[in-house]
Amino acid sequence: MRIVFVTETWWPSTDGVVTRLTATLRELKKMGHELMVIAPRGGDPVFEGIPVRDVPNISVGFIYGGKPWGMPLPRIGTYIRQFDPDIVHAVNPFVIGWGGVLSAVSQGRPLVASYHTNIARYAEFYHLGFTKPAIWACLRALHNRADLNLATSEAVRQEMIQQGIRNVRVWARGVDLDLYHPSKRSEDWRRRLTDGHPERLIALSVGRLALEKGLERLTALFAANPQLHLAFVGDGPYRKDLEQKFRGTPTTFLGTLHGEELAAAYASADLFVFPSTTDTLGLVLLEAMASGLPIVAAESQPTHELTDQSGAGLLFRADQPETIGQRVKELMHSQRREELARRARREAERWGWRVPTAQLVRWYHELLGAQRGSTA
Repeated sequence: MRIVFVTETWWPSTDGVVTRLTATLRELKKMGHELMVIAPRGGDPVFEGIPVRDVPNISVGFIYGGKPWGMPLPRIGTYIRQFDPDIVHAVNPFVIGWGGVLSAVSQGRPLVASYHTNIARYAEFYHLGFTKPAIWACLRALHNRADLNLATSEAVRQEMIQQGIRNVRVWARGVDLDLYHPSKRSEDWRRRLTDGHPERLIALSVGRLALEKGLERLTALFAANPQLHLAFVGDGPYRKDLEQKFRGTPTTFLGTLHGEELAAAYASADLFVFPSTTDTLGLVLLEAMASGLPIVAAESQPTHELTDQSGAGLLFRADQPETIGQRVKELMHSQRREELARRARREAERWGWRVPTAQLVRWYHELLGAQRGSTA
């Protein structure tokens, strides 16, 4: 097949959406499909042999931390027409997504739209809660033009349906099982994570440092766990505020890491902490589990989906952040940590990237078959 992805987020931004999309592109390329990406300007014109067409972007500092948004210009339709794809896949459509969605519809091409970010929920954290009805109206208008909509968890699928979005299926989770592996553990990285104190128990947090991630809840870790060291991997608009909030605590801010460095950071920690209740999946949870880390996460429907059956982690109530310290204390005993670590890796091994990509390809073929049947 020839497939165009129109994505709201792309390199040099790094988040779960970019991670999932790049992994999907790699798997689709291995399967022999021809691909093109249309994205906001800023990245390279080619990604691992796949052409990337861009559009100018705009950003507003007080909206989502100044994230760049690609403009939905007519050239998007030109790019699509020139590539002549069998399928158009709009990834997290919201701004540039309008260009992709309307172009696919006007050109009569099968359209898939996947929902990855709870933009309406995020608006509350940027003093824009009053815009939530308008945001959902925009999302409904976009997604209901698609032939198929994809959610990253059953909880998110139910929310989309409640908001009036039709034809929604759950796109299975995925993780790179070779890159993220317990064997990447390193004493040098333990020293780096702890500013030279590798003997400490290391709690790791990975992700964008943003207000909506609830990271200040992690200040409650230390009262019950005086021997704990917290390491943040990632960057974002909330970093300076967090550095101030965690001043005087055993906390390290390492900035953004990629590839083997990120994998070594995961594997060299002792447990993974995830205080967010706004994520639609939390891809970093899967990366941590694949690295053999037990999880301590805030309760939400997606985190319940990930941990209830596997027993790979413990959950705490976000409205009682002091309970995270108690949950971590339960993992102080090495045998308990090791038990959950084994469960975490075992669960992650079910979700290599080939699984959700093969699922996606089946859906693409369904749409193409349906289109051929309707025009026969």
